[in-house]
Amino acid sequence: MTGQAPFGTFHMTRTAGLWLLIGLAGYALLPWYMVAGGFWSLRWIMAPLGDGASGLTHSLQGKVWLALPLTGFAIAAVAVLGRASQLTTARLLVLAGTVGLALLVAQGLLVLRDGPRLALLGTASQTGMGAGAAVTATGLLFLLTTGISSLGRGRGDAFVTGLVGLVVALVAVFVFYPMAFVLVRAFELRDGAGFGISQFLPRFFDPNVWGMACFRGTGYCGPAINSVALGVMTGAGTTALGLAFALIFTRTQFRAKRLLRVLTILPIITPPFVIGLALILLFGRSGTFTTFFADAFGWEKTRWLYGFWGVWLAQMLSFTPIAFLVLIGVVEGVSPSMEEASQTLDADRWQTFRFVSLPLMRPGLANAFLLGFIESLADFGNPLVLGGNFNVLSTEIYFAIVGTIADPAKAAILSLVLLSLTLSAFVIQRRWLGKKNYATVTGKADSGRNAALNPALRAVCYGVALPWAAFTMIVYALIVFGSFVKLWGVNHTFTLEHYKRAFAITIRNGVHFTGAAWDSYVTTLTIAAIAAPLTAAVGLATAYLLVRQTFTGKAVFEFSTMLSFAIPGTVIGVAYVMAFNFPPIELTATATILIIAFVFRNMPVGVRGGIAALSQLDKSLDEASIMLGANSFTTLRRVILPLMGPAILAALTYSFVRAITSVSAVIFLVSARHNMATSFIVGRVENGEFGIAIAYATVLIVTMLAAILALQALIGRRTLRRADRVEAP
Repeated sequence: MTGQAPFGTFHMTRTAGLWLLIGLAGYALLPWYMVAGGFWSLRWIMAPLGDGASGLTHSLQGKVWLALPLTGFAIAAVAVLGRASQLTTARLLVLAGTVGLALLVAQGLLVLRDGPRLALLGTASQTGMGAGAAVTATGLLFLLTTGISSLGRGRGDAFVTGLVGLVVALVAVFVFYPMAFVLVRAFELRDGAGFGISQFLPRFFDPNVWGMACFRGTGYCGPAINSVALGVMTGAGTTALGLAFALIFTRTQFRAKRLLRVLTILPIITPPFVIGLALILLFGRSGTFTTFFADAFGWEKTRWLYGFWGVWLAQMLSFTPIAFLVLIGVVEGVSPSMEEASQTLDADRWQTFRFVSLPLMRPGLANAFLLGFIESLADFGNPLVLGGNFNVLSTEIYFAIVGTIADPAKAAILSLVLLSLTLSAFVIQRRWLGKKNYATVTGKADSGRNAALNPALRAVCYGVALPWAAFTMIVYALIVFGSFVKLWGVNHTFTLEHYKRAFAITIRNGVHFTGAAWDSYVTTLTIAAIAAPLTAAVGLATAYLLVRQTFTGKAVFEFSTMLSFAIPGTVIGVAYVMAFNFPPIELTATATILIIAFVFRNMPVGVRGGIAALSQLDKSLDEASIMLGANSFTTLRRVILPLMGPAILAALTYSFVRAITSVSAVIFLVSARHNMATSFIVGRVENGEFGIAIAYATVLIVTMLAAILALQALIGRRTLRRADRVEAP
């Protein structure tokens, strides 16, 4: 080929050359294995031939298997420096990325700390991969995606193709890879003689799991049926409450909106067992309300709280904020002009809401229900505290792992049951939404004003939301009260001793944080602050791909992003310990494993919230931006993101607070050096130190509330109307 290459070829080779240089720099300059003190300590710079040795250095020192990924870079160099056609160059880049990544993964899986898996490799050994291996893998991955985009996939957009490749790689490494270690145990034979499929189906459809005796009045239902019933009730209840709160905030002139907003987000920023403990002390057999009604009206004291209704009440308190955070952005996004047009055509306010506004909210309602349903299935803390004889899948999985007789195979099978329920909910949601268009925000200016609620609907919203807010206020007032008394429910003498023991500060030759909780408090805030923006970025990027792009395997890709959300945190914690406790990826006892666990555990909230928000942004916005010369990245940054304030806020808020309040996964991943707040609180509860646990929880609530309000002020809210309409009497 002679003369100047086409622009497409030049752009492709320039992009590929950049990633080739980045990959080679990671291979030749950065430490290939994990280093003592962490990468950012920079201690490895002082040991370029020891702990800080690069992949190139190690290969020259005798670890020849580390030279295998260079094969991919060599092929990429031929593609970049050669003068072949665009098609040939693109195919070479795909080959380079595929071969390089395959060899990199193979050498990592075959050579372990204690020796190789294959005898022909002799006595080779290695530790977990570090920054050098990560940068090398990243370079090879984007060489592959650059080649794919140049072949015309992903509409030839290198940014979109690269983003798909990055998300797929991250989900594969940090979701599928660790879960494979647990799920493979589902095919383990009972006698421990190996693996097979003969016992899988009988155990999967075991009547003890799917039993429906409770409906016949002859016994208890199985944990799968209990989980479905609880999930449907929780999903429907939280969606209804979340919609009521969202309508009050956006369509009424309720004067105490700020207070109401605080009350709607309080439950989500509380460790689950604290809500359960508060409900026990209020409604338990010896609870405050139970005792009052028994003494005043002679009502019999019962244990109604320990079972379905108690768990449902706790989950409603815990998960209503999730529905609200998703729905408030959806309600704000309904086009005011459409509502004004409806009223211009003589429709009253109820008809406008019923036939115009509500149908446009269907994506948000479906996503809110799906999140509530999945959260209920995966919830561990509330059923553990309040479940009694009401068994659900999450607690059954937990006891199968840590019970007196551990049964990993049973835990794996129950995890597959849980996944099947999540998949069913996902399919039903997709069928209900169908292929209708719900876009309400277009490139045209919208000068309308949202219609106020009709009196009957406004009364219903007030009647549902305000009593619930009052109940929430009572629960949290008593939690704060419990932190200032010696022993909640027994001795109500005022004291500050719990706060002193947890957060004491000594001023002597400087300021010393001597309280028992300071170390875990600082560690928790640091890890949560790092995990939150990463979670939001990955979640919203995934939502952008699902709503705005079309590619092969899109449905499977969407479900895979929800996988980590459906699995109980207990199982994720165990899976991470099993997968990341040895090469090629060693992360146990580090802060990194906690950050990664939080990112991929909470990512689906960003995905669902982003999908709901993007469904209301007309694609003409993207098309207009691209027609004016902007690429996909610029369109995303300058057009789409500014209109997604509510979705960004929801993702940041939820991921931040869940990183602080998560219990189940954290228990397995914390270490002496990186202890988390919830692990500290659970330890105090196990030791009977309820006062310190409640005081610590109160401090966490105040901390997270301040952080959420700061995020809200920083991001702001999306405005699509001239001004708020004065509420009709």
